[in-house]
Amino acid sequence: MKLEVIRNMAKSRSIKPGHLSKTELIKTIQAQEGNFTCFATAYDGVCDQGGCLWREDCFGAAHHQGALS
Repeated sequence: MKLEVIRNMAKSRSIKPGHLSKTELIKTIQAQEGNFTCFATAYDGVCDQGGCLWREDCFGAAHHQGALS
């Protein structure tokens, strides 16, 4: 999902995106919705949150972060 779309989602939830990264924004939205703040933590490609809006981006971000370590 594009960062601008995520910023607009945040604004619609009264979250000020400011200079937050994509990961920080998504985790903030997850927390506000009462969900796990687990975005980009599925380093081994395993996630039990099948209906998550962020699932596809999450796996890519987790893979990228894992490659950086």
